[in-house]
Amino acid sequence: MDLTAVFFNELGAWTELSRTLLRIGLILVIAWVMLALSRRVIPMLRKQLQKHTHDPEQHKRLETLGRVLRYIAAVAITLVAVMLVLSELGISIAPILASAGIVGLAIGFGAQSLVKDYFAGFFLLLENQVHQGDVVEVAGLGGLVEEVTLRYIRLRDYEGSVHFIPNGSITTVTNRSRGYAYALLDIGVAYRENIEAVFDVIRQVAADIRADATLGPLILDELDLAGVDAWADSAVTIRFRIKVQPLQQWTVKRAFLLRLKKEFDRLGIEIPFPHLTLYPGQARDGSAPPLQLSIQK
Repeated sequence: MDLTAVFFNELGAWTELSRTLLRIGLILVIAWVMLALSRRVIPMLRKQLQKHTHDPEQHKRLETLGRVLRYIAAVAITLVAVMLVLSELGISIAPILASAGIVGLAIGFGAQSLVKDYFAGFFLLLENQVHQGDVVEVAGLGGLVEEVTLRYIRLRDYEGSVHFIPNGSITTVTNRSRGYAYALLDIGVAYRENIEAVFDVIRQVAADIRADATLGPLILDELDLAGVDAWADSAVTIRFRIKVQPLQQWTVKRAFLLRLKKEFDRLGIEIPFPHLTLYPGQARDGSAPPLQLSIQK
């Protein structure tokens, strides 16, 4: 009788253990399926939303948010699965949660910068300040945004160097990729040149570029000629700008400078360099002639 009771007790224990292992296995399988679904459903949802908008900026934002949502979903599913497994093993979750809260508070005080990074990253994404594919300047560094996470922004500069910038260190974001941009140019010509004639040359070059099959589609509006901006030491500075598509300001600026240089050379318009005039200083009324220097060979 005692052996029979022991046998049934052992059988019951093994049966209960088998059921526990079965439930744990089921939890792990469901978690794995949910992770796989999140990796598939979120990109599908992102693509569907992108089909309803033709705004490239919105496409980039949806792509960045989709990547962050996949990360959040993976963390949430993993945490829930771990808690359920611990519950099946007979480990009370409540003390663990309480301990985790205390540990989290201690870690929060010791890792305030990390917490700050996550909060700043959340608002960067929420306010749509920056997303993947933008050209930005943050924390004194500029480049192409290759990745945006809740903790950092990864930039690649013009030289190809990669910078990881914690979100908590970002106070100002200068985004050069939103809506449109301006190719801003400051051109110096000699004081002896006819400024109105120079204006005509600039307008003609701008018209030629707008008629160009390659450069024309990059330009969004007519030339905005501000006029004479400064009297420099050896030049009259003329400022103007051209409204272009995002990230095309450098392409248009380089092309404009090249064509304008060729046109100035053709017309003999002087692009000045510093000059130095010496006066002997005999008179106070400014009538003293320039000092003539002769070089003896």
